[in-house]
Amino acid sequence: MLKQLRISIIILAFFTFLTGLAYPIAVTSIAELIFPYQANGSLVKRDGQVIGSELIGQSFTDPKYFWGRPSATAPFPYNASASSGSNLGPTNPTLELTMRARIEVLQSADPGNESLVPVDLVTASASGLDPHISVAAALYQVPRVAREQGLSEEQVYLLVEQYTEGRQLGFLGEPRVNVLKLNLALDGLQ
Repeated sequence: MLKQLRISIIILAFFTFLTGLAYPIAVTSIAELIFPYQANGSLVKRDGQVIGSELIGQSFTDPKYFWGRPSATAPFPYNASASSGSNLGPTNPTLELTMRARIEVLQSADPGNESLVPVDLVTASASGLDPHISVAAALYQVPRVAREQGLSEEQVYLLVEQYTEGRQLGFLGEPRVNVLKLNLALDGLQ
């Protein structure tokens, strides 16, 4: 019995070392060597200062910027330490009320826009942290952003086109636009 206990303790110590220390250090080191930008969080910097990440959405509420998907995280939007969805089903009345309120905010920011509001501008993603919007959601906002920025709609359409990311590996997902990158590009036009 003591022999079996000794063997069990040795195996536990070995696998704790292997899977809890050696493997994570090896994977992290390889990632740092091969993909240093991604391994460090895909951080976006401006003037040497970190202003966000390509992987986590940010709250933009100024009408002169593109707005991302709503976030369901608490206690504030895009709280990366509290990633979660709203978990409201399609028959939940709270979901409908929330979506109506978000539509009203979008329409009040751009009263002349009579286009249908894309669904990703009024529903949160599963994580509540999605940094991307659909191309339709970006195009919906072009008239407002152009007017507020003092730019032509054509200039802003071209910017959206330039910052549209294709499907991953050419067939996974849908084309999308990273809101932070697009808004930073808008700032660059000023």
